[in-house]
Amino acid sequence: MSFEIKHGLFKLNIIDHHAILGAPLNADLKTIRLHYLKIAQKLHPDKCRNDQIKARTAGAILSKLVNPAYEQLSRKNAFAEHQLVLTQIGKRLAENKAKVTVKSELSCELLKAGDSAELVYSKLLKKLTSKQYESWDRIEQKLGEISELNLVYLMLSSDRAIERDDKQTVNKVQPSAAKPDPKSPVNIEEPTTESRVDAFVDRAKQYITKGEFDRAIQELRDALRIEPNHAVAHAVIGQAYIHKKQLTMAKVHISKACKSEPHNAVVMESKKILDKMTKVVSKSKATHSGSTKESSSKSTNSGFFSGLFGSKKK
Repeated sequence: MSFEIKHGLFKLNIIDHHAILGAPLNADLKTIRLHYLKIAQKLHPDKCRNDQIKARTAGAILSKLVNPAYEQLSRKNAFAEHQLVLTQIGKRLAENKAKVTVKSELSCELLKAGDSAELVYSKLLKKLTSKQYESWDRIEQKLGEISELNLVYLMLSSDRAIERDDKQTVNKVQPSAAKPDPKSPVNIEEPTTESRVDAFVDRAKQYITKGEFDRAIQELRDALRIEPNHAVAHAVIGQAYIHKKQLTMAKVHISKACKSEPHNAVVMESKKILDKMTKVVSKSKATHSGSTKESSSKSTNSGFFSGLFGSKKK
């Protein structure tokens, strides 16, 4: 059995692993795993052992769609690379949004969501994925609809990042002793790519000091949409993931930062923090077991974060 999906990101020759697993594009690895387990359980051979046709169909869906998608997203390096690909796709979609056309009713609804796009996307995605693998004869159609919704969300997210950055731009007018003539042209300094990225990074750092790590991560994702190899952005998002105790994601981004600018002060500090945290976790796992291990690890991690970053502001 072969699957031909011709809508959404699939139309752009991108395998939409998130659509296959019914997971949001901004889902972390833990969430992705939960989606996979739920689908794998639903398609397990024991669920249709009395119907050989259904059993073969379920096996094909698992082996050709679901398992490869999870294998791709569950490996940290592959996951990070896929996220960067999606970032670039989103940027190109935003730059060419006038040429983007969608067919499904829900995708059109998301296009009109405006500032509520984030909430609307989550609601519509749940609606589409709630019965994603119940009608096996409509698999391609369902995945196409989900992927088209993902495509619109990517485009809106990138477009929103550009608009938000534009609002931060200050028009700089050359000083003059005389009162400016309103009919005279005004010289406006265009923001550089570096200044745009720096604006996102600065906001992210402020969010981190306030303990708003998810908002910091979103700012830094927007920064990396503009400059995927920006060392400081990778380093700071790595720090945000350390705060959230998501060391796998922290390692991915800090490794990219080290490859790009290994001697940058922010990068070196992030690497130092990550190394310390990794040693603490490894030592805790090696020296404790059972309930003692769990309670001691939590206590150690809490003290470690408090010492490095200061207490979280309320």
